[in-house]
Amino acid sequence: MSKCRICGGPVREFFDFGRQPVSDVFPAPSDIGTEHFYRLAVGFCSTCTMVQQSEEVSRDHMFPADYPYRSSGSALMRQHFEQVARHMLATELTGPDPFYVEIGCNDGIMLSSVRAAGIRHLGVDPAEDAAKVASAAGSRVHVGFFEESTAREIRKSEGPARLIFSANTISHIAYIDSVFAGVGALLAPGGVFVFEDRYLGDIVNHTYFDQIYDEHFYLFSVRSVQAMAEVFGFELVDVEHVPVHGGTMRYTTARAGERTPTEAVAQWLAKEHESRLSEPATYDSFATRVTTNCKELKSMLAALQAEGKRVVGYGATCKSATVTNYCRIGPGLIPFVCDSTQEKQHRLTPGSHIPIRPSEAFSDPYPDYAVLFAWNHAEEIMAKEKEFKASGGRWILYVPDVHVV
Repeated sequence: MSKCRICGGPVREFFDFGRQPVSDVFPAPSDIGTEHFYRLAVGFCSTCTMVQQSEEVSRDHMFPADYPYRSSGSALMRQHFEQVARHMLATELTGPDPFYVEIGCNDGIMLSSVRAAGIRHLGVDPAEDAAKVASAAGSRVHVGFFEESTAREIRKSEGPARLIFSANTISHIAYIDSVFAGVGALLAPGGVFVFEDRYLGDIVNHTYFDQIYDEHFYLFSVRSVQAMAEVFGFELVDVEHVPVHGGTMRYTTARAGERTPTEAVAQWLAKEHESRLSEPATYDSFATRVTTNCKELKSMLAALQAEGKRVVGYGATCKSATVTNYCRIGPGLIPFVCDSTQEKQHRLTPGSHIPIRPSEAFSDPYPDYAVLFAWNHAEEIMAKEKEFKASGGRWILYVPDVHVV
């Protein structure tokens, strides 16, 4: 039994996905044999309730300069961040010369809206290629990892930040003590640290097991974030559930005593208590469902192959690495995966080595079935690919259970 990275309490593993690759490094065929693998196992802290991975993957392995993910690739995410920016501009980025800092700004999808409003800003991201996209659009970006030393450098040159924001990034950072120390050093009096991340309650309730991969070192709940904030001298003062990525929670934290928590915090804590999100039995049940889903998915693919049906994948996502490697699904069952991200095309899926083809290959000709690995964008994708359904094609989804649409 390991110790919690947040509070030092005991952590009990509840699922082991075995040997897994780095999920967002897509090898060229010539790179086979050079990939980095690790053991992907998750556990639950009985003290602070934080769900976390047992082994940490080096940040340099996960977030190299050519990290391929681009936030702006989805119309849904562009709309989401425009809405978030409008909200923050109206509530937090007010008064004389507010300074905005974003941890994990990627290609600048959120920064662009803040910049357009004339707000002084700075994005921080280690992925140089993505940062170049944001910089080319006119946003200011510091290329590097956010930690205490980075924050102190920013404070010295730019002054304090009224708002520090991050989306789908804080859960990636195992050394979160340094992040909070940096936030404490950089944040202005009365300022807030706001971050969005996949919500543990949705992951457990809907068996979104593929949300567990190397980058998601922590799986946050309201209770665990409240405990984490307290450990580092902060206080959880507001929460808001948003539908992106299958269910995301936006957490607002401030230095302890600077703001009064909203009713939403107590309401969500009560909901988590009612759903038994802090009980070990909940995770044992989740583990059983994961095993069942994986067996049923592989059995369905094998049966369709035996019937002579053509099945491809849709979306070379980070999530798909967990599915294909744990279920042992390779090019023998799924000959290729289509993806619109140019940086991924003509490469292979991590570990499982399924070829990745451009989106155009999906309709040349349409397959009989498509496994929707990018299920969190199902509505957007199905609307885009309505001709696939019209041609008689069927979508295969494996969460919350294995089913055909």
